[in-house]
Amino acid sequence: MINFHQSIQVKFPELSKSHKKIAKYLLEYPQQFAIKPAGQIGQELGVSETTVIRFCYALEYSGFSELQKQVRESLLLPKSSLDQYVSNKLELSKEPHFFAQVMEQDCKNIQRTAEQIDEGMVQQAVDQLIAGEQVLICGLRSSFAAAHWLSFTLGLMRENVYLYKADTDGLGVALDRLNERTVFVAISFHRYLKETIHMAELAKKRGAVVIGITDSPVAPLSKFADVLLTISSRGKSTLDTTPALFSLLNAIVAKVSVQDKQRVQKRKQQYETIDIRHLFHEEDGA
Repeated sequence: MINFHQSIQVKFPELSKSHKKIAKYLLEYPQQFAIKPAGQIGQELGVSETTVIRFCYALEYSGFSELQKQVRESLLLPKSSLDQYVSNKLELSKEPHFFAQVMEQDCKNIQRTAEQIDEGMVQQAVDQLIAGEQVLICGLRSSFAAAHWLSFTLGLMRENVYLYKADTDGLGVALDRLNERTVFVAISFHRYLKETIHMAELAKKRGAVVIGITDSPVAPLSKFADVLLTISSRGKSTLDTTPALFSLLNAIVAKVSVQDKQRVQKRKQQYETIDIRHLFHEEDGA
């Protein structure tokens, strides 16, 4: 069953202004939502009790009581992303063709992302990645692999692409590279690491264009992102968003490669002048 976090992620773009206010309150203060009546929540937010109840309907709950019950259960029985991931895979293991089923889930998540993605917003991200004088990419822990892949692949297409490495790059490195000529790409998924959010905030304050890639339109990155790309999954773990994340990043780099033809062609010519025999193994007679 889809939980209220996932429901908000899916429904948020189409919610009314007042319903979005309630959604943000629920995500930020679930403990308060779990114990207060609908009327009191509405009073605190400056909306009517009826608006709070209609918000529940908008998320496809039967009413306030059902949503509040789920919020309470989520607080009493919290599960980590890893726990949810393993539990889901244990369910799949009870059926035949385990590997095919896992891959089928990945395909469905990628297809769902393709159907829900805001193409106009993705195009804005591509335009900024081409126009920026330099690009700094940040993704930590579970998001590091995606950030590393994006920095390497985008670096094939254009110059001045850098990966922020928390273990070696200090604040000084970030300050040197964050300015109004920089595009800062932040990748952050639940549970949101404070360092990535703080870096996005710093980038925004120093005039950089911030591209946020996350799992919800109300995720912490949304406060600082000029361009926000969201990937939501109906899977029980944010780990299951990884294939869709890589697919989206690949699509972005692909568009850069065809839209910025002149610079990409120049990069290709530069690579062709390099003697790569000392870099790659070649079979005898090749």
